[in-house]
Amino acid sequence: MIDVIPVPAATVTLVRDSDEGLEVLMLQRNFQSGFMPGMYVFPGGALDESDYSPEACALCVGLDDPMASSVLKLERGGLAYWVAAIRESFEEAGILLACDARGDMVALSEPAGIERFRVHRHALNAGEQEFVALLARESLRLPADRLVYFSHWITPLGAPRRYDTRFFIARVPDAQDALHDNLETIGHVWVQPRTALEAHGGGKFNLRTPTLRTLELFARFAAVDDLIAAMRVQHKVPAILPRIAKDGRRLLPGDPGYEEAASAEGRGKWES
Repeated sequence: MIDVIPVPAATVTLVRDSDEGLEVLMLQRNFQSGFMPGMYVFPGGALDESDYSPEACALCVGLDDPMASSVLKLERGGLAYWVAAIRESFEEAGILLACDARGDMVALSEPAGIERFRVHRHALNAGEQEFVALLARESLRLPADRLVYFSHWITPLGAPRRYDTRFFIARVPDAQDALHDNLETIGHVWVQPRTALEAHGGGKFNLRTPTLRTLELFARFAAVDDLIAAMRVQHKVPAILPRIAKDGRRLLPGDPGYEEAASAEGRGKWES
């Protein structure tokens, strides 16, 4: 079995309150994608080199790199995960978790502002503009303390693409609307976690294991404040490494057969 080194990645679950209860933003990946085609996911992706830059760290509010690295149990570079989560949210979902000098979240509700940031987003996705340059041009900062780290998943051994992904949660700004990018994602929906789980059970909402487990966790809460408060007081966030059983089932730590699958991975028993 070829051991592909996991790529550092960050994902942010955007949440809001509605008349029906807590909702999460889900994006549907392009069916032509080489990774999780057609799946419903949260905004996220691999860290860019620029996410680690001193310029990006200097724009973060409420959290510095030593603090962020301590939270993630890293020696250094932890703050880059918060930067990447915010950047990916804007690139994939059009939601910009940024604030002005007064600490007010950016509003994208006026036509002129919507158009200006649409141009920014297009340039960012086309590789024509760096995220830090966008923020500097608009005099914005990144309220890193508004993103709460709550989960850590690592893609199983044997997968052609592997990610070491940190999961964050954040409340969506009031004056912003989501818009999928029509590139990596082809649709988006605000949905209650329980509704998404029921649709998944009926075969109408394709979810991978980390997304499924996240929605199961979120379904316990009726309001955003309660959910975020619970995530903030977690004392430990263990890394979860699913394993693939011989019959193709995904096994999590504690599941029957998990240790057997680990032994088989080491021997390369199920290499095809």
